[in-house]
Amino acid sequence: MEIQPTLTLRPRRPRPAVVTLTDAAADQVKAIMARADNTYAGLRVGVKQGGCAGQEYVLSYADAISPLDEVVTDKGVTVLIDPKAVLYLVGTVIDYETTKLASKFVFKNPNETDACGCGESVTIKPVAE
Repeated sequence: MEIQPTLTLRPRRPRPAVVTLTDAAADQVKAIMARADNTYAGLRVGVKQGGCAGQEYVLSYADAISPLDEVVTDKGVTVLIDPKAVLYLVGTVIDYETTKLASKFVFKNPNETDACGCGESVTIKPVAE
């Protein structure tokens, strides 16, 4: 009689969210989505090449959830992260700030290594897997 080894799987440790939203950012996203012409699946967040520092954050409406999207739900907001951007955004806090001159989303990203003087582009080192 042959004995089959039994494989016991440990429960997976919960993964931290790739991004989180401050209350101000969540409130602003909810307000923007409420004013939108269509109903959207969520806010899509990504990173693209551009600007003087090399990369820029991208925010857009998401019509649907792609099978490869990283889906984060925080404070009642669904954030869909482009799979190519996940390693660049791990640990990022998205905030919304209003000053005398501007109102904008601000990314507090621990993976940023540099930023341009105007604040429109950044250099981000992806997290090692």
